[in-house]
Amino acid sequence: MKKVIVIKNLCKSYGKVKAVNDISFDVMEGEIFAFIGPNGAGKSTTIRTLLGLIKADKGEVRVMGLPFKKSKTYLKDIGYLPSEAIFYNNMRVGEVITYSAKLRGVDCTDEARRLCEIFEVDTKKRVDQLSLGNRKKLGIICAMQHKPKLYIMDEPTSGLDPLMQKEFFKLIHSRQQEGATVFLSSHVLSEVQNNCDKAAIIKEGKIVAVDSIEQLAKRNSAKKVTLRGVTDLPYGIEYTPDSEGEDWISFFYNGEIKKLISQLGRMKITDLTITEPDLEEVFMHYYK
Repeated sequence: MKKVIVIKNLCKSYGKVKAVNDISFDVMEGEIFAFIGPNGAGKSTTIRTLLGLIKADKGEVRVMGLPFKKSKTYLKDIGYLPSEAIFYNNMRVGEVITYSAKLRGVDCTDEARRLCEIFEVDTKKRVDQLSLGNRKKLGIICAMQHKPKLYIMDEPTSGLDPLMQKEFFKLIHSRQQEGATVFLSSHVLSEVQNNCDKAAIIKEGKIVAVDSIEQLAKRNSAKKVTLRGVTDLPYGIEYTPDSEGEDWISFFYNGEIKKLISQLGRMKITDLTITEPDLEEVFMHYYK
């Protein structure tokens, strides 16, 4: 497979703040690749660099085999959705969609009509009459109507109701089957788990993990333990606290199960569960 996105040793600072600090990863053709991390981690800076909107201080960026300085060439094959799409308020939805297509010099009439039906968008409404969710739908349609080779989407499902989120990912998977590549950022870790092939986790401007979703989950071998009827954790074992309630405590344990059971046998507990952590809990481990 070809590398659609290549980022090597990318650095970008704003004054004394290092927004992106020597990050590297690749996105292969046909992947749905998630770029995740807390607010301020460097996701938007990386995306803007890919789009040629800002210039890196150091490092290499290549999109579809072309370097940063050729961004005007590869932008025609990208469908970009910012986290907050801004349109002219006095324009009607249909006019915005048509205007977007004309900027690319492409007739997208049939595909735009189909997307409007899928997302239940009223093309006669003015932009200033749209809810946050409908503005997001309009942004998705503008990003997808020309069927690009690469989608770069920043928080694409924020503001969408669950039904529209489902329709969005159904559409994304169909585009993937047609050969497109998808690079998206998201705070909704369940949708990353259910829909993405691979992920890069960024924290404080640095990449802390890059791997398939399956392998990321396997990296953390800790078990999640939940005890009921207790107010204190077992003594003499190493653990990572998770959460607690009035009569229950949850923690992650990475040691020998026999040692844990031995300690628990000395405690007065009413219930015990030991499970594998889900993917969201694994990601939270990296965040912390």
